[in-house]
Amino acid sequence: MPTAVVLLGTAGGPAPKRSRAAPANAVVVDGVLYIVDCGNGVAGQIARAGLDVRALRAVFLTHHHSDHNVDAGTLLQLAWSAGLDRPVDVIGPPPLLRMMDAFSRFAETDVRIRESDEGRPAFAPLYRVAEIARSGEIYRDERVVVRAAVVEHPPVAPSFAFRFDAADRSIVFSGDTAPCDALVELAKGADVLVHEVMHEVAIGEILKRLANATRLREHLAASHTRLEDVGTVARRAGVRTLVLNHFVPSEGVADETWRDGAAHSFAGEIIVGSDLMHV
Repeated sequence: MPTAVVLLGTAGGPAPKRSRAAPANAVVVDGVLYIVDCGNGVAGQIARAGLDVRALRAVFLTHHHSDHNVDAGTLLQLAWSAGLDRPVDVIGPPPLLRMMDAFSRFAETDVRIRESDEGRPAFAPLYRVAEIARSGEIYRDERVVVRAAVVEHPPVAPSFAFRFDAADRSIVFSGDTAPCDALVELAKGADVLVHEVMHEVAIGEILKRLANATRLREHLAASHTRLEDVGTVARRAGVRTLVLNHFVPSEGVADETWRDGAAHSFAGEIIVGSDLMHV
């Protein structure tokens, strides 16, 4: 079975959207499930994609913005309630250990009741937390090797991109980032680059209605990748396929506009991502 990438949620930003779910991605290797980012509703999206949450083996968080991490603990708890029976590695930047400890206290009442009332196995041994603070190899098993690179997403630091190398495919997830050499180097020669994208003109129209427009505009400009630049990143990295993801704004821009903008500087295959798409 070939390695699959499933876009579980393709929206950008924390506010709930009507047409796109919060950021989350799955890599499926020989039926085993690896998750990159855990936006709100990720467990339900796994089910809608026809994936088995009990096959979960590792969760990777690119950074600590709520649209990327808010359901990390919830995913584990729901996988446990669905019959997860082997440990899951949870990997991401500090203070992940403290955050997962806080979640375990939040979940304690439900977990205690279900362990005693329903005879479920202990929840605590079913996940292992590891913090990462620098670039390099962060995970390896018999199916995949995962490497990380520190990318530019101020003021959140460290923030990571991840590369999965399986026997048949290499897949890179940009995370949230401005264009940077570290991501280009990580993605060199990859089969698939799943990259965030921002439409600056469309964002400008939305910002006109917001009280915090000036501050938000500064953040977006400094820490995300414009549509005009995403193709250049893919071309410099020499990837085969560019998958646009984490759309800002998440609604109101036609697929053709996204594709045409990226194609100005990238001649390879361009896929405009949508929720539950298999790549």
